[in-house]
Amino acid sequence: MPQTTNRFFDEIAKLMTDATGAAQGVRGEIDNLVRSQAERVLRDLDLVQREEFEAMKAMGQKAREENAKLEKRIGELERALSRFGEGGADPSADTDPPAGPQTGAAATGQ
Repeated sequence: MPQTTNRFFDEIAKLMTDATGAAQGVRGEIDNLVRSQAERVLRDLDLVQREEFEAMKAMGQKAREENAKLEKRIGELERALSRFGEGGADPSADTDPPAGPQTGAAATGQ
């Protein structure tokens, strides 16, 4: 009888091992199925990828910085314009003339 009992337990152990392997295979198949379905749903939602988001975030930051610089420059120009309006001074007198080709006496040094 001990031989029969050992054989019975050996068969049960073999059956459990096979069942465990089959369960792991089913689990792998389910994982793959769930993953592919999740990826399909995310694609259908038209979500942005992380790399694209980071690129747009950097572009937005650069645009905000440029906007701040332009706002500061506009403020400076508005102040200069208001001083011109109040004092009657020529604002172009504060700036250098534009560089370019000179003609006539200025070009020849006479």
